[in-house]
Amino acid sequence: MPYDWIEQQQKQTSRTIELWPHNSLPANGFAGFILVTFALITLPLYTLIGTPVFWALLPFLMITLVVIWVALQQNYFNRHILERLTLDSESIELVRQNPSGDIQSWSCNGYWAKVELYTKGGPVPNYVTLSGNGREVEIGAFLSEDERKALYDDLRLAVRAYKT
Repeated sequence: MPYDWIEQQQKQTSRTIELWPHNSLPANGFAGFILVTFALITLPLYTLIGTPVFWALLPFLMITLVVIWVALQQNYFNRHILERLTLDSESIELVRQNPSGDIQSWSCNGYWAKVELYTKGGPVPNYVTLSGNGREVEIGAFLSEDERKALYDDLRLAVRAYKT
């Protein structure tokens, strides 16, 4: 799962969960994909070497390869999200670091925090939110549907344990 609970021993016990998008294509897989795509795109060209058709098709095939590379690079950039939810003795705090480096944060008294699961009506199925202090914030929207269900169960139990 692309999230993990971290137990911390400070003055009081605090729990932190970190969430990140799943990375299904590591760097070596990216290089392999681009190489295989290049080989498959140029395969039909080998019979045309030395003809004017070869030079007519080559730029379009290379542009296609560059567009695929740029799209995958943009996807890597967009996945640089980290959400950190900390439950300590005084409050619950959610900090989100966006791909652009912007930091968003939310905190509330843990006693008033509430975890909600919207099976329908959210931007994604099984949309998980935290509410408290007059605001409702999303958590883990980049996770898969099953991962959001599991996250909801974990958060609900953690917040319930926090209140007792």
